[in-house]
Amino acid sequence: MKKLTAKEEEIMNIFWQHGPMFIREMLAFYKEPKPHYNTVATLVKLLVEKGFVTFRVWGNSYRYDAIVSEKEYKGAALSDVISQYYDNSYTRVVSQFIEEEKMGLDELKALIAKIEKG
Repeated sequence: MKKLTAKEEEIMNIFWQHGPMFIREMLAFYKEPKPHYNTVATLVKLLVEKGFVTFRVWGNSYRYDAIVSEKEYKGAALSDVISQYYDNSYTRVVSQFIEEEKMGLDELKALIAKIEKG
């Protein structure tokens, strides 16, 4: 799966949180100073080309929607990091978290319990 730029990910977060919408509706979710309509439209069109977003024609306008879920994207991104930096070893990832004290024993036990439940 292709990686997203920070601006593209920002747009995807809007879709993931709020569902399908028109470009003009998207602008309401940006903080001031809001980007220009054309800037957002260009980014959305790039997301269509990358296969993250689809659209439907509504009169003379387009309504856009995410076709890649947040869970799918984050899972693929995590897999890429684990592949690139940890030789596809999830054990190495967890070990590093424990060594750096970013994961405590209680969290590790909860993770093991979750894995055992399926």
